[in-house]
Amino acid sequence: MKNGSLRSNRNTKYIILFLLPVTVLLTVFFIYPIISILVLSFTEWNGIEPITFIGLNNFSELFGNSVFRTSIFNNLVWALSAALLQVPLACVIALILAREVKGWRTFRTLFFLPNVISLVALAMLWRAMYNPEFGVINNLLGVIGLEHLARNWLGELNTALPAVIFSYQIYIGYFMVIILAGALSIPKTLYEAAEIDGANVLQQEIYITLPSIRGVIVTAGTLAVAYALRQFETTFLMTAGGPANRTPVLGLYMYRQMAGFHYGKAAATGILMIVLGVFVITGLQKIFGKTDAAADSIQ
Repeated sequence: MKNGSLRSNRNTKYIILFLLPVTVLLTVFFIYPIISILVLSFTEWNGIEPITFIGLNNFSELFGNSVFRTSIFNNLVWALSAALLQVPLACVIALILAREVKGWRTFRTLFFLPNVISLVALAMLWRAMYNPEFGVINNLLGVIGLEHLARNWLGELNTALPAVIFSYQIYIGYFMVIILAGALSIPKTLYEAAEIDGANVLQQEIYITLPSIRGVIVTAGTLAVAYALRQFETTFLMTAGGPANRTPVLGLYMYRQMAGFHYGKAAATGILMIVLGVFVITGLQKIFGKTDAAADSIQ
């Protein structure tokens, strides 16, 4: 008993020793900033004059602002596009490539390539493509006889937000690689047995692949939604929240408050972004359940 107790105490010391650096970093760079932002969200401060405590006024003013409400709605639209469009597309491509079709490694690289290119460069590229006069998209519509569909994609109220979100779908390669890695880890013997039993490719994907990588898909979906909720660069570079404040997101709204030296409102916006993210991610976990397929098989 004494040796066991000594060994347990020694293990506890090592555990604390190894966790200490991470704990310090987490406290300094995550917990402390969040607490600071939370405190600042209850104040009014322009960065120069003394800080004034105003309670919940910042939050009440934010929810009374139509642009802020539009920003929340747009963030949710971004999150839905990630969950219902980006991840399903990535999943379909991953399942096709997992069959190791001819040239699948080349296609894997091509689909992932946009993720290693500067987001600023791609946003500027898409902005040029959407140009109403010289853009590739309108010119292509004219070539195929659909010139009546040509429009100012980023300048019209009904098309600005869908156009920006559509341009972001080029980043499906990141989630495709995650899902592909999970699909390639499935034993080939399962497919061989299913083929002997007469299952076609579609049935194999539905009854073998998808259940086996459900946890991977949920993980990819969680990451995609998290990235969508913190969206800023694409919207800022392509529309700057226009036209007529139709495309702003919370990150852009917070940036505007900081640019206007309203640091209290900017902090309140940041807190609400965190709360929104927690609710959305928690909701995803509740809807899809466990992320570990192996855990389900034990139940």
